[in-house]
Amino acid sequence: MTGAAGAPRGASTGGPDLWCTYAAVRTLAWLGRAGETADPEGTVRYLASRRNADGGYAWDAGMPSDSWATFYCTQALADLGRPPARPEPTARWLDSTWTGEAYGMQPGQGAEAWATHFGTRTAALLRPGQGPPDRARLLDWLRALQGPDGGLGWTPADARRDRADVRACYYGVLAWAAAAGDAPPPWDVPRLTAWLRARQDSSGGFRFSPEAGVPCMWATYRATGALAALGAGPADPGGCADWVLRLRGAGGAFVRWEGYAVEDVWASFCAVGTLRALGVPTEPVAAPVARRIAELACPGGGYTYREPERADDALASAALALRPDTAPGRRAELVRWLEACRLPNEDGVMYMPGRGAEVRCTLWAVAAGAFAADPEGRAAVVRWLAGLQNEDGGFGYWAGRGSDLVSTSSAVETLRLLGADPAAVLDPASLLGFTESCAASGEGDGDGCGDAYGPVPGAPAGLRATLQAHRVLAAAGRPVPAVAPVLERHRVRGGGFADRGNRLPDLLSTYEAVVAAERAGLPLDTAHLEVFLKAVDRPDGTAWTPLSPSGGGPLAAVLGVLLRGRAGSPAAPAGEPLPALTLS
Repeated sequence: MTGAAGAPRGASTGGPDLWCTYAAVRTLAWLGRAGETADPEGTVRYLASRRNADGGYAWDAGMPSDSWATFYCTQALADLGRPPARPEPTARWLDSTWTGEAYGMQPGQGAEAWATHFGTRTAALLRPGQGPPDRARLLDWLRALQGPDGGLGWTPADARRDRADVRACYYGVLAWAAAAGDAPPPWDVPRLTAWLRARQDSSGGFRFSPEAGVPCMWATYRATGALAALGAGPADPGGCADWVLRLRGAGGAFVRWEGYAVEDVWASFCAVGTLRALGVPTEPVAAPVARRIAELACPGGGYTYREPERADDALASAALALRPDTAPGRRAELVRWLEACRLPNEDGVMYMPGRGAEVRCTLWAVAAGAFAADPEGRAAVVRWLAGLQNEDGGFGYWAGRGSDLVSTSSAVETLRLLGADPAAVLDPASLLGFTESCAASGEGDGDGCGDAYGPVPGAPAGLRATLQAHRVLAAAGRPVPAVAPVLERHRVRGGGFADRGNRLPDLLSTYEAVVAAERAGLPLDTAHLEVFLKAVDRPDGTAWTPLSPSGGGPLAAVLGVLLRGRAGSPAAPAGEPLPALTLS
């Protein structure tokens, strides 16, 4: 995706994004300009609003807590001089993600480098000097990340498969730096630094791995940051600094790679981080970077990756393309934008340009028609998904992230939409193994039903995870349990379906229930569905639950439109089954 004039336009929510907000605040803090944060009170409110009752923080309001969001929120609040007033509940939530040797992204998820980096750094923020629950076991786990070639993988299993990545090196090294105290690095440091240095190419920038074809600012920051933490540097530090400075745009801030024209927030974040790691003064670039960041502020607080009115994202774009009332010409433009929303080194669709490819976003894009007329593009997505399957058989949101049923069901649904047989593309035995590890003894509310799944191993079960597990079982060739009893347990008398029990319905669960009923050939109670849809109808759109005061934006809107189409016509249109769109 070039971001050049005349390129296709996607669609945007117009609101702030958590990662963008963290990157903007962190970059200003590095430059000594945290006081220039646009609407600091609004930004603090935005970050604080991501805190859940369990003490953790979520990517968006109403989503489950995870270590990724918890680190970004607590670090950004600290950079703004407003650390959480009650850190202990967050620290206790973080403790629940400890696996016994490292950190998972959520309670019940396996340990991996992303989550362990976020966990150790958040622990250091919240409990200075205390360290992880078991430092010796953490160091042993980090030691096992080093593979035969000297680089670090996302997990010990990835290391054994020789799947090292510059990002995994950075996260592993920074986890050690945050948690180890006086303990030396647990790796063969000369081999690790040699592997990192070998990722620098003749341009001066760094690539993610030996297989990656293009250097980018993200890889360059992670490589130089890891080397600096180890007391080392690139083989050609001057060439690296020159490469970074060559990627300044017309406004003086930075772009992510050659040919991408947008001076976005993470390009400047990575560029400033790289210059700091190299020991290069940042003052010469501080004013234009701060000026550009100010242009990315959203009304009411927080930031997005570029000008808010231009900050298109894959989910909003796919949602608009999926609406039957979208004009054909506009739909075609949205599909072109989605097809272009990929990194040079990854074949899945990103949430926003310049980020790593995500499984859920790829599903929404493919469901909206991306790559339908592009056989090579479809094949590339299939290969990307095949390479993304974790050792435990499941999938995470992006490369290296721990497995969950949302991502795993998204992966198999994407393969199905692309015309690929998941049982042939993936390892079906391990796929089934992960799915069965999420089986729970009950629905989380004491009904004791055996056919129930949670989103990750050990998590309380619910309707959505159970139906997602059913789709994975079907994709792997395993008989699927009867759907009707599951739906009946979660059917809300007053309309719709609930994720837990049968009292509070919500849009996501109701949508999943209608998809499952349709695929099982069950009749749809349109009157029951219509009651729910009336309860979530708002002047500004469709709400996520009957209790929500306002509409939930473009994603809720498209689910509402698709469900209203079914409520008006009990029989699904021939050849047009509802796509199994998942978010949580």
